[in-house]
Amino acid sequence: MMKIALCIKQVPDTSDIKWTENNTIRREGVESIINPYDVFALNTALEIKSKLQDVEITVLTMGPAQAEEMLKKTIAIGADKGALISDRKFAGADTYATGKTLAKSIQTIVPDYDLIICGQFAIDGDTAQTGPSIANHLDLNQITFVKSIMECTKESITVLRQADDGVETVKASLPALICVLEHPDKPTRATINGIKKAQFSEVKTYSLDDIGLTAEDVGIKGSPTYVSKAFRPIVEHHCEKIQYTEDKVNDICNKIRAYKAGSND
Repeated sequence: MMKIALCIKQVPDTSDIKWTENNTIRREGVESIINPYDVFALNTALEIKSKLQDVEITVLTMGPAQAEEMLKKTIAIGADKGALISDRKFAGADTYATGKTLAKSIQTIVPDYDLIICGQFAIDGDTAQTGPSIANHLDLNQITFVKSIMECTKESITVLRQADDGVETVKASLPALICVLEHPDKPTRATINGIKKAQFSEVKTYSLDDIGLTAEDVGIKGSPTYVSKAFRPIVEHHCEKIQYTEDKVNDICNKIRAYKAGSND
């Protein structure tokens, strides 16, 4: 059997963001959605499952108790198991501490994993660091910016990867971690049988003690970075409209030269 650990994240609706006193996003009691790139990651896992005969997908997320409902949605769509990593001591974690916590959780929950799949970005942070952080803590091969899966076997995975100057084909031996970009196909929808399965599926919750870390390893205490200030940037646009006439050509040219020279005149 091939075992896939799928890491997903519940993110706040961007129209309803609230902040804590530590300048971290408040997640409890806030309307949330599945991070869109993690939906693409789920699609990728299901694509692999459809092509190989024996695949088990375990979905993991780190977050508050309300994230259990999101995990059940992934089971309804086609995943096999869900695991919630939840403890107040995890709050305020940066990408390093989050990666460390998820890595240890994967080792605890899916110790014989073959492949870990993450979304490339999270829309509430956009750092693209958590997946690579997990791979670093587990000392794994990793491929980021994955556009599509070309081949996947029990021994290796071959992908098409977006590079700065085009696309490239990359092959890695398993176990490995990949971070995926937008999936070309529409998200898979839940089936009636999937919804029934999700209703009776138990999503087990894992605390700090369950995964074998200390309070100094996780959350704010385990984070070497922190948010000193959170604010919305002020964007200002200045425009001067000039009615074109032949005698205004020189004025327009002079203003363009001044702008290129960095002048505010």
